[in-house]
Amino acid sequence: MSPSGAQYQPPSQQDLDRARSDPKLANVLYHDWEAGSYDAKWSISYDQRCIDYAHDRYRHVVDASSAGDQADGPYVRALELGSGTGFFLLNLMQAGVAQQGTLTDISPGMVDVAVRNGRALGLTVDGRSADAEQLPFSDGSFDLVVGHAVLHHIPDVEQALREVLRVLVPGGRFVFCGEPTEHGDFVARRLSRLTWWTTKKITHLPALRARWARPKAELDASSQAAALEALVDLHTFDPDRLAATCMRAGAIDVHTVTEELTASWFGWPVRTFEAAVAPGVLGWGWANFAYRGWQRLSWLDEHLWSQVVPDEWFYNVCVTGRRP
Repeated sequence: MSPSGAQYQPPSQQDLDRARSDPKLANVLYHDWEAGSYDAKWSISYDQRCIDYAHDRYRHVVDASSAGDQADGPYVRALELGSGTGFFLLNLMQAGVAQQGTLTDISPGMVDVAVRNGRALGLTVDGRSADAEQLPFSDGSFDLVVGHAVLHHIPDVEQALREVLRVLVPGGRFVFCGEPTEHGDFVARRLSRLTWWTTKKITHLPALRARWARPKAELDASSQAAALEALVDLHTFDPDRLAATCMRAGAIDVHTVTEELTASWFGWPVRTFEAAVAPGVLGWGWANFAYRGWQRLSWLDEHLWSQVVPDEWFYNVCVTGRRP
């Protein structure tokens, strides 16, 4: 949405052609276009479900890095890098991690939605469109910098991390979660493609088409969005190499954890199936099945598979560190 509340329009073919050689433009176009429907697409909310999810991700990596030091935070001034609609920082603020929030994204549309979401929750927030490689803030402006699924969109990750450390106060912490690993992304994309193809075939059978098939115009728009999305997913990460990048940027006390193995094998087909069928046909029973299934498999991944499966096989990597 724009500041006036108007929907951003799908990018023109000329814009798409330019975006193929300009990943920052691709990020602006894609995320502006998706801003109005992003929360619904990814089941983002600002209730206890997502507060717990965001806080659990944050604590999972922070606690592992500080030997269970529960005194970490709360912070006064927090910045979110690549905020999207505000999912990570707004829910962390509701969990008491930070008191004041600044939401930034290279997409003006996402910042508009994020600030509106934050103010609707009664939180103290402001927002600014910003390039992560050149943050428009003074040195030492923030006590905490967070991000969720953002580093893999940034062309120069090390430069962005240098900027993160610059705007942190000495001793300030950064936490980035939800970044795809090399192996995890490989598996997830193939499961998603198979699910998308299979669902389209099944829902267009004569007996199911009227109720289950998503209209062709919507499928075409989804395919166009997917083509643009492929231009903004720039990196996957090996946990050890990501930690090394943070340290080259100047961070100390760097630590990574990985999560979601079987949960990602379940979650990605579920999300793809939901996107491929007509809106409204799945209902509450399906939503409860999807959430509870993911929740149980996440528990299994954390308490069993993380003990025996190599870190790099999991889907997500989280990283934290501090400014010296």
